[in-house]
Amino acid sequence: MIDLDMRVDEEGWAQAFPNLEAICLKALNAGADAGGIAGEVSLLLTNNEAIQILNRDWRGKDKATDVLSFPADEMDRPLLGDIAIALQTCQHDADEKSIPLDQHLSHLLIHGYLHLIGHDHMEDTEAVKMEALEVTALASLGWPDPYTY
Repeated sequence: MIDLDMRVDEEGWAQAFPNLEAICLKALNAGADAGGIAGEVSLLLTNNEAIQILNRDWRGKDKATDVLSFPADEMDRPLLGDIAIALQTCQHDADEKSIPLDQHLSHLLIHGYLHLIGHDHMEDTEAVKMEALEVTALASLGWPDPYTY
């Protein structure tokens, strides 16, 4: 199970989802079921402006992005790490793919969680494994494979 510490600093998140915390917990727990590691996740639901600053300061990329993950050191367990998601980019991507916002948010949360537990997609073999875990977790929520549309 995931213990969620959630901070919302973009009011649009609460407007889009009256049950925001439940959606986030459900997605993160689906990720934990697929990934096999429970623990604490700190989640920041923010906007493009704030995530651009995080992306610039921590990754050297001065642009907004949909999701950032900051894994904790294994010595910090049960803390798995921090995830930040930007509403505007999440909404834009969902609209572009013609999928519901909660479906895309669930995907980003699962993707971020998998980064926290050590998965990556820099090499093809790692990407295949990570994507398979994402598909499994999303299917458990009733969502389709995000890599087929």
